[in-house]
Amino acid sequence: MSTLLEKPIKVNRIVTTSIEHARAIEDPARAKIVEILYHQSLSAEQITNALKKSGFKKALTTIRHHLEILKESGLIEIVKIEESRGAITKFYSTSTKLLDFQTPEDFESTYSKLIDNTSTKIEKILQGLTPKTRKTKGKKSEEYSQYLVMEIMNRAMTNVLENSGKK
Repeated sequence: MSTLLEKPIKVNRIVTTSIEHARAIEDPARAKIVEILYHQSLSAEQITNALKKSGFKKALTTIRHHLEILKESGLIEIVKIEESRGAITKFYSTSTKLLDFQTPEDFESTYSKLIDNTSTKIEKILQGLTPKTRKTKGKKSEEYSQYLVMEIMNRAMTNVLENSGKK
């Protein structure tokens, strides 16, 4: 047998999520719900209407099913319950921001120098953090250490993105 193509792969992206979160947002409507609920609380009926405006035509019962899946995964939560004329209305919200985008064709050539320069600076910071996050020995400890560093980066990135529009 002869090799027709062989290409080395350089890891340049890490996506952090749990399997539970990934399964919860694998449905495009559920991912859109998380996006809609970011920084606002809505009832199931309001979510249904917002989804219709985005091109998702789903029944209210289907939306309630999606909300239950998202709630069980921890991606959304009930933030308010109102009672009116004997009926209970639950309002949902999330503090999770999904970054869903398509990069332009010239992304790599346009931003490669900025990415390389910034990555080098961040790598130095992370190399200083990694030894501090290892408390015990073993493979599980290494995985936990990696997760901890990613969580630190995730929270820092979230703070930067959230505060960039407030200046």
